[in-house]
Amino acid sequence: MGRRARALLHAPAPLLLLLALAAAAAAVAVASGPPFSCGAPSSAAFCNPRLPIEQRADDLVSRLMLEEKISQLGDQSPAVDRLGVPAYKWWSEALHGVSNAGRGIHLDGPLRAATSFPQVILTAASFNPHLWYRIGQVIGTEARAVYNNGQAEGLTFWAPNINVFRDPRWGRGQETPGEDPTVTGKYAAVFVRGVQGYALAGAINSTDLEASACCKHFTAYDLENWKGVTRYAFDAKVVTAQDLADTYNPPFRSCVEDGGASGIMCSYNRVNGVPTCADYNLLSKTARGDWRFYGYITSDCDAVSIIHDVQGYAKTAEDAVADVLKAGMDVNCGSYVQEHGLSAIQQGKITEQDINRALHNLFAVRMRLGLFNGNPKYNRYGNIGPDQVCTQEHQNLALEAAQHGVVLLKNDANALPLSKSQVSSIAVIGHNANDATRLLGNYFGPPCISVTPLQVLQGYVKDTRFLAGCNSAACNVSSIGEAAQLASSVDYVVLFMGLDQDQEREEVDRLELSLPGMQENLINTVANAAKKPVILVLLCGGPVDVTFAKYNPKIGAILWAGYPGEAGGIAIAQVLFGEHNPGGRLPVTWYPKEFTSVPMTDMRMRADPSTGYPGRTYRFYRGNTVYKFGYGLSYSKYSHHFVANGTKLPSLSSIDGLKAMATAAAGTVSYDVEEIGTETCDKLKFPALVRVQNHGPMDGRHPVLLFLRWPNGAADGGRPASQLIGFQSLHLKSMQTVHVEFEVSPCKHFSRATEDGKKVIDHGSHFMMVGDDEFEMSFTP
Repeated sequence: MGRRARALLHAPAPLLLLLALAAAAAAVAVASGPPFSCGAPSSAAFCNPRLPIEQRADDLVSRLMLEEKISQLGDQSPAVDRLGVPAYKWWSEALHGVSNAGRGIHLDGPLRAATSFPQVILTAASFNPHLWYRIGQVIGTEARAVYNNGQAEGLTFWAPNINVFRDPRWGRGQETPGEDPTVTGKYAAVFVRGVQGYALAGAINSTDLEASACCKHFTAYDLENWKGVTRYAFDAKVVTAQDLADTYNPPFRSCVEDGGASGIMCSYNRVNGVPTCADYNLLSKTARGDWRFYGYITSDCDAVSIIHDVQGYAKTAEDAVADVLKAGMDVNCGSYVQEHGLSAIQQGKITEQDINRALHNLFAVRMRLGLFNGNPKYNRYGNIGPDQVCTQEHQNLALEAAQHGVVLLKNDANALPLSKSQVSSIAVIGHNANDATRLLGNYFGPPCISVTPLQVLQGYVKDTRFLAGCNSAACNVSSIGEAAQLASSVDYVVLFMGLDQDQEREEVDRLELSLPGMQENLINTVANAAKKPVILVLLCGGPVDVTFAKYNPKIGAILWAGYPGEAGGIAIAQVLFGEHNPGGRLPVTWYPKEFTSVPMTDMRMRADPSTGYPGRTYRFYRGNTVYKFGYGLSYSKYSHHFVANGTKLPSLSSIDGLKAMATAAAGTVSYDVEEIGTETCDKLKFPALVRVQNHGPMDGRHPVLLFLRWPNGAADGGRPASQLIGFQSLHLKSMQTVHVEFEVSPCKHFSRATEDGKKVIDHGSHFMMVGDDEFEMSFTP
């Protein structure tokens, strides 16, 4: 019997009925076919699938009249009936499951649901790339199934969000894989590969797309609305070349080079005075030139109009259109380019060739999706039907993702796990415990199942008593006295507190890091009244300062469960009752509430001791934390040790010319990675072997995090205090020992960014760290 099946034994009858109905609905949900082109015999080159995509796209563009061309430059592209080209909607969403948040997906027909995975920040806490890839695969499959079922007008999905979670107040941090560029870049690459139908590793077949993924928001975007500063008007000033090179841009580079993303979205904000959608150096020189990006570039919604109407960067609407098209943007989310494109041509601001360039990229993506190959039913992905949406396998994966993401932050005196045989009564207190929608985060679609933590816990403990305690996450109305009375009458108390989408979301940043309203008072009062130390479950995307709970002996355990998706209630209950051993690790630093004195608008990553600026993220922050990046407990204990004879840097003296590349600056000798070159960098790679043992009584999944530090930390040359260079997720049985190997590339992992954005390797010692163990390597040619 699988883990999910065992969990459902505890589920109440209404939940079992919901699951049965969801499965039945998926099995019979058949609608009309999808829109496509080239169904009838045609001699047109753009309809010939044997020709190269580039030739086919050029042929189609050449057949369009000028007005028709301009009409295709918005996210709602109308049909060109005379050529048999159907309408297309570019904007669809699939952040953590196929969603109807955009314009292209319609989950209001025979198919009315899709698998809803945990919000990305919780999935990232698993540090499990294979899990991330499988989630991407499911999303790609369900997206194509919805399209094949005639309930989609596009297959381009504007996910993932891979901006670095730089500031804990950011309302959209929940959508991202966290604060570390290495984690974010890896997530981007494997998620995109899964969605687009590529293999987890190896070469990419760029001519066939199951669905199209789009990496957003390029770049240095992480502010919504903070003290009157909005994302639409914000100029991210003083984004240094150093910070771009080692923080803001690496996830996008990985998304393109390692993931093969077919879409990029430029952001609302300006970077050092230039709107990102109007930045030729960013879109054309960096993405298309340096990274060899092959796909289309979209603006965020109405970002082109904002360049003129809000930012005043462009003097006229036609100037705004010219700025973005000449920079390399291809399609505008909105109608601004469609409305002002013709006048921009008439005024000589753009040429028809500027439009042709954009259209080539747009139609090439649609052709790679197979939408100009005749009836999709007879093509590569034509056999993906509605029976592949909300399958048991997909729902099992949603549960697995929630299980592996939950982070155990505190477990004094083994307060957890609970024993069903010893829990005769339990109080469930909290506004988040009895609202399944609150588990989904944002950008979600209708889930396959809908079950609350309260419903699941009622299946575990017959005498389960519930009280909301607060009117909402804002908790400006509470029933603290009633909650205390309830707590004193039962064996155990579980509090479900935290945030919701009224506190953090798109267009909403937080001003404080404390729990809102009267939540802290409620928690402390209930803890004082309870017979035993209480258990606190936090449902939130961004970090909160729970120092009061961390050090309160009457709060025995703290779990962070993010926004855990459709199966989150089941996963939380399984962790509470020891049916799953928690192994998640925090993908972000949890800062103290005093961090709010730092302006969100300060984009610097590195600390500035002369002004008291503390820096950002674990890599550069100098200050106290509530919980550190990578922190997380388990019901087991694990040990980590480097295996010395399995970890060895190649002999540097044997590599020709390396010693001569040394340069000195500010008293530091270093080697320019670009000068070293790809061939030599490959020769420098070496394995790092780590022995990992589970010393505990339970089997468990355990992320192994490999860090690098420099002898002088962040004080010299702007180096990070430490840097994650690798991670793997292992499943270890009780008392099992395994060896895990990391491939270490000094050019990638030992290098740092200089002030001008170049990557260099410093001469001398570098220290790899895993757990409490450390291994010194000397880069001394």
